[in-house]
Amino acid sequence: MAALPVTGPVGGDLDVVAEQVAGRYAGASRFARGFVRGKLRRDPASAAILRRAAAAPFGEVVDLGCGRGQLGLALLLAGHATRLTGLDRNAAKVAEAQRAAAGLPARFAVADLATAPVPDCDTVLLIDVLLQMPEPAQRALLARAVAAARRRILIRAFDPDCGWRARIGFAMERLGRRVRGDGVEIRPLPLPVLRGLLEASGFAVGIVPCWQGTPLPNMLLQAERAVA
Repeated sequence: MAALPVTGPVGGDLDVVAEQVAGRYAGASRFARGFVRGKLRRDPASAAILRRAAAAPFGEVVDLGCGRGQLGLALLLAGHATRLTGLDRNAAKVAEAQRAAAGLPARFAVADLATAPVPDCDTVLLIDVLLQMPEPAQRALLARAVAAARRRILIRAFDPDCGWRARIGFAMERLGRRVRGDGVEIRPLPLPVLRGLLEASGFAVGIVPCWQGTPLPNMLLQAERAVA
């Protein structure tokens, strides 16, 4: 499949879309508003995914590990998605997302992604999610995503074989988990394993770096179902 371009339009100016989305969090804290605006403007995954959706609209989207929901809302406001479902375990963030989505075809719900069913949809987003889970739970969630996605799955994954970037990424993750008291072992699935699982289910997979401006080993997997 075609790799994600690193330049090109997102179907509307990214700063404009970011401001439109951030404006929907007017009732949230200053930190939350700044986080939403910053993630959309500076996180390389935001521009990459919006660019992909501008080229091939995403239809009904399920965002697994949606957090405050800003990426899905950006897709809706840019006209690149028709409906959005966001699932996340953080109830406070889900509540902020639901308030921000007022009047849009979107719903957000608290869910444990280790066990939650994935609703049928056109596109599944898994952005920075798999790394946070034990290996068996990663495989189980990916299997449910594969069963639910009619057209595509986009995954931003941690590449454990990415040299110095991986070493920095592991160090940052371990430090963060010590600070949070999170004892989950860090065992990201290697990219060839992720690719193999997706291709075995009938997807064509492209992989491109998604770390611009950071020292992290983030890669974006674009899995599209083969057209009969």
